[in-house]
Amino acid sequence: MEFSFTDEQLMIQETASGFLAEVSTSEAVRAAMVTELGYEPDVWKRVCEDLFLHAVTIPEEFGGMGLGYVELITIMERIGKHLFCSPYFSTVCLATNALLIAGTDEQKQTYFERIIAGETATLAFNDASGTWGAESVSCAYTKQGDAFVLNGEYRHVVNGSSADFMVVAAREAGSVSEKGISLFIVDAKAEGIQADVLPTVDQTRKLAHVTFSNVSVPAAACMQSEAAAWPLLSTIIQLSTVCVAAEQTGGAQRVIDMSVEYMQERSQFNRPIASFQALKHKVADMQLKTEVATSAIYYAACVAQEVLLGDAGDAVIASELMEASSMAKAHCSDAYFYNAGSAIQLHGGVGFTWEYDVHLYFKRAKASQHFLGDATYHREQIARVLLDSDRAYNEGELA
Repeated sequence: MEFSFTDEQLMIQETASGFLAEVSTSEAVRAAMVTELGYEPDVWKRVCEDLFLHAVTIPEEFGGMGLGYVELITIMERIGKHLFCSPYFSTVCLATNALLIAGTDEQKQTYFERIIAGETATLAFNDASGTWGAESVSCAYTKQGDAFVLNGEYRHVVNGSSADFMVVAAREAGSVSEKGISLFIVDAKAEGIQADVLPTVDQTRKLAHVTFSNVSVPAAACMQSEAAAWPLLSTIIQLSTVCVAAEQTGGAQRVIDMSVEYMQERSQFNRPIASFQALKHKVADMQLKTEVATSAIYYAACVAQEVLLGDAGDAVIASELMEASSMAKAHCSDAYFYNAGSAIQLHGGVGFTWEYDVHLYFKRAKASQHFLGDATYHREQIARVLLDSDRAYNEGELA
């Protein structure tokens, strides 16, 4: 099968590339990453008002562009390439996906309008256990009349300290594993919520530790499938994982470009080091890994689009998405970290100095490698999906 981009998709790619080349320069990234906010508000305003890229997957009926997941992935790939410091991932890939999958019509109408207006959002679900499955949801809720009261902690919340509102996962008090999980939409500045920026190796993406202390939310804040929302949350996580993988692929390609540029300038033995066969082989290996990763993310994007158009709770569709997203994340995590490490070596002694940007990509590669699960975790996910599929097939044969 031949895969090619439509004219509209190519236009989106060119628009995003041109804009990011202008606003996400080395100087702009370094200036934004040392601020507490982590991004430049005026630039985010341009993303929302001038380009409208933050509304790419919001349905037209709610005022968005109503485009597909391939379009979103092309944007994320270029965001990763330019190391763009913004709340784009948290707002579009986390919160918007959560609303698309689990939001009621009233919630979509209200919060999509706020996102389109330029407000930022995020998703909080896991604790400090270091896992990414249902067991990582430890924040508990109890019912008090028509309200829910939430208590607990969240770690690794992307832009959690600057978001205007957030979608949070909490479990019914006393429940375990996949049972009893609900999703809520809360105002990030509500009484009882404390968000602190975490010190991380990757300064270009702000993560927060968020604490809920007797936070009361109304019944209308509860999203679909009260106390049974894990299948929906799992789908949201898989959709977001595809976006992380796309960002990794863009970064993997960028460190190749940076390395080739440097190798053409750096001379040794009276010739550019780019002419050395051993270094050519290294770059060829890097490019091969990136090409495989690119194929994986666009396949996963096509599966993700089927999920958004179909029934997110369908077991077969969910299984396909988990397999595709895990395959993409495993490939892209390996490719990005390998390429970033190789780029450090190809730059020689200056590779990890502050003056060169390659170290920023190396840190992002390491941080994103573990975010939402590393390659080993996702290979285990794939193995589990295949095992379940074989078991279902065998039981069908026996029946």
